[in-house]
Amino acid sequence: MSDDYLNRIGLLIRDARVKRGMSQSELAGVLETSQGAVTRVESGKQNLTLDSLAKISEALDTEFLSFGKSGVDGAVHLRIEGGRQLSGAIDVKTSKNAAVALLCASLLNKGTTTLRSLARIEEVNRILEVLHSIGVQTQWLPDSNDLRITPPARLDLASMDEAAARRTRTVIMFLGPLLHDMPQFRLPYAGGCDLGTRTVEPHLASLKHFGLDVEATQGFYEARVSDAVGTDKTIVLTERGDTVTENALMAAARDTGTTTIRNASPNYMVQDLCFFLEKLGVSIEGIGTTTLRVRGVAEIDVDVEYSPSEDPIEAMSLIAAAVVTGSEITIRRSPIEFLEIELATLEQMGMRYTLSPEYTAANGRTRLVDITTHPGPLKAPIDKIHPLPFPGLNIDNLPFFALIAACAEGTTTIHDWVYENRAIYLTELTKIGGHVTLLDPHRVQITGPTRWRANEVACPPALRPGVVVLLAMLAAPGVSFLRNVYVINRGYEDLAERLNALGADVRPFRDI
Repeated sequence: MSDDYLNRIGLLIRDARVKRGMSQSELAGVLETSQGAVTRVESGKQNLTLDSLAKISEALDTEFLSFGKSGVDGAVHLRIEGGRQLSGAIDVKTSKNAAVALLCASLLNKGTTTLRSLARIEEVNRILEVLHSIGVQTQWLPDSNDLRITPPARLDLASMDEAAARRTRTVIMFLGPLLHDMPQFRLPYAGGCDLGTRTVEPHLASLKHFGLDVEATQGFYEARVSDAVGTDKTIVLTERGDTVTENALMAAARDTGTTTIRNASPNYMVQDLCFFLEKLGVSIEGIGTTTLRVRGVAEIDVDVEYSPSEDPIEAMSLIAAAVVTGSEITIRRSPIEFLEIELATLEQMGMRYTLSPEYTAANGRTRLVDITTHPGPLKAPIDKIHPLPFPGLNIDNLPFFALIAACAEGTTTIHDWVYENRAIYLTELTKIGGHVTLLDPHRVQITGPTRWRANEVACPPALRPGVVVLLAMLAAPGVSFLRNVYVINRGYEDLAERLNALGADVRPFRDI
């Protein structure tokens, strides 16, 4: 193998080992070799035979190589045999967006934080790489998705893994926790999905109230902090954004004054963050409303456990999978408070479903139900479908309505006013048989019902549109290929395997 292939395979093995929660020494024990040999393999400095690669694949329960059509170097692709009806029940995983907020919030705590049933997704992996690089110890507990987080006495920001930090927009949420302990620091520019310009100005404007001043220079946010804590303050957010609200909450969590945040987002991930901060000793009034009053504590040093609630966006994904395949499935552990507008919209389109009695999530606060879908004809809604801040239709659920509209009789207008580019990605449905007309960068018209057809498509570079294309391929008779699905793995854990458990045929593979 060439050095380039060895390096790429070594990185794949390292990522698979970390995802499995294994140390290098533990993997070496399974392979009956030395830790040094594993280190050489992961750094691309060890030649590999097909036999040795097969042993590593078996030890990590991961396929590293597949011979087939050429594609993006090192990328994961999906082969989908569509036209199958789904059946059975599936549990909704915990929230991606809550997970990333809680990982950032763990920096507020000098004690040990244990997050239960955390989503093992690529977005979490990137944040863990950043946390490791600055000295935070993390450990996946055996046979679980529980993560233990232990901070160092002092964070080493100079050693931050810039490559990992630039692959996630979450790094912007380090500002709120870090301003409490560091008079000056720098963070790499944030990345994430390609959704057009997503300004950080609302973050910076809210954090100025806590003495944070940020200058963007040469690819970094250069931050300086003056002493502005301990006083009562009112912050009016110019954007009711989820991450903006979360950053302000984390800044307020260790401010001993009373912070009032107006025009706050009351969305699901913000509520989970509030519940977690309360367990750290922070007092918060108004959870679930647009006005939050926060009384922080100067120091937080507690051993704490917390279980984030289930992901309403994943629940909506599974509802869309049922609709597009004409299937009856039960979507268990769905956070109903954050799906009520979506379900009401679906009812107007003619969808039938039943709900179980409500029960409580592991965090003790969020209301859950089981949703059973019933296949039947749908009709296009009279009005356009568009998002609004919670309790309106969630912006991240909007792309799934494009897929559902393609199954309905008539023409539906989808208006994505939040992102400049995302509506454009929905036109990828035309490659699988959809009738999608782009009206402008924010609006598409979709005419159904659709006769789906198999095809080979490059995955859009945005999470939800990528999943929309995947779900459409489930309904397309024949074999489809979705190439370079890293963006889907950012937000969904084992999605292919879980769809297969319902009767789908989705197989990941890689090219070399």
